[in-house]
Amino acid sequence: MSISVEASGDLAPEEQKRLKADLSRSLRRNKIRASLLVAPLVIFIIVTFVAPIGNMLWRSVDNPLVRDFMPQTTLALESWDEQELPDEAIYAALAQDIIEGRKAKTIGKAAKRLNYEKGGMRSLVMGTARKHKKIEAPYKESLIKIKKGWGDIENWRVIKRLGSSFTASYYIAAFDMETSPEGDVSFVDEKEQIYLKLFWRTVWMSLLITAMTVLLGYPVSYLLASMPLKTANVLMILVLLPFWTSLLVRTSSWIAMLQAQGILNDLLVWLGIIADEARVQMIYNAIGTVVAMTHILLPFMILPLYSVMKTVPPSYLRAARSLGATPWTAFWQVYLPQTVPGISAGAILVFILSIGYYITPALVGGQSGQFIGNLIAYHMQGSLNWGLAAALGVMLLVLVLGIYGVYNRIVGVNNVKLG
Repeated sequence: MSISVEASGDLAPEEQKRLKADLSRSLRRNKIRASLLVAPLVIFIIVTFVAPIGNMLWRSVDNPLVRDFMPQTTLALESWDEQELPDEAIYAALAQDIIEGRKAKTIGKAAKRLNYEKGGMRSLVMGTARKHKKIEAPYKESLIKIKKGWGDIENWRVIKRLGSSFTASYYIAAFDMETSPEGDVSFVDEKEQIYLKLFWRTVWMSLLITAMTVLLGYPVSYLLASMPLKTANVLMILVLLPFWTSLLVRTSSWIAMLQAQGILNDLLVWLGIIADEARVQMIYNAIGTVVAMTHILLPFMILPLYSVMKTVPPSYLRAARSLGATPWTAFWQVYLPQTVPGISAGAILVFILSIGYYITPALVGGQSGQFIGNLIAYHMQGSLNWGLAAALGVMLLVLVLGIYGVYNRIVGVNNVKLG
């Protein structure tokens, strides 16, 4: 249509103007139609991906509980210099918040948030609320008499620190750090560190699982790619069969096989490899996690490898052999380099899936086979410390993005192929 408009120089100006208007309306309709076709996908991505990540980022710094449920205390503490115990007016504000919070049944939420920051704060606040009838002027003397903790300046510093709308305390805890009474941030004792060790364990075990899937999946993929198509399709069903079985069933089957009195230990004893009293503990530890997750994630390595290997012409190996190369040289210098894109695709897929796993490590990992995802799930479902869970989730997201950036720089996303 644009050509006809350009070629219509002999038309009247009104006719040319009408043709350009029709072209503009046609392009606008096409854009609207394309936008409507893409809209469901955009909405799906926003609802299932962008919004949850945004909510996680918000929760990791949001700190409304103490401010909302102890409003008079937090307001009064804004002018406190933290050098000595607060004055009578601040104690009076605390007494009023505790009495009103008890009636509204909201003081427990503030007490629970304070307890995340410093142990014993919940019992201090709730113990005072239970004895609210004894609270009377002078409030400072009365509250200290009810609970001696109100005479500890550190408890007041915690309340003031958590009285702001936003906080970095969740990230401080996630990095195994703590805030001193003076406000200094430092690492906790090495014996008490949990999260950084779990992050490191998650990364190296995910790398180990990825390496195991490459070692096991490459020969299987090569065999499938080398066989006739009809036979390869039948064997491919066996590769896909685990997808048709429940994840819990597959994981539970490894418990029966790997436990001390399980099938594998019985076989080793029967073959005389180990003594009956020296059975190997292969479950509820890191070994169980690696074995079970390698089995579960193996198809995600085989499928990309197989699809890439099918595109490599067999004549390349025959040509290398005819030119004097040994079978190993032909494979190593001719065949393997052409399958690197499949290895790259399978490796990044398996690694990203494994680093976020938590069901299988929870069932077979015991204490030494837990991942950081298990602790995130615990804080979401057990301790209900959603702020700390969100902070750990953000750290895991940043870690994955960082590893992906390094992977992209070394391998290159353009070199990743699925066939």
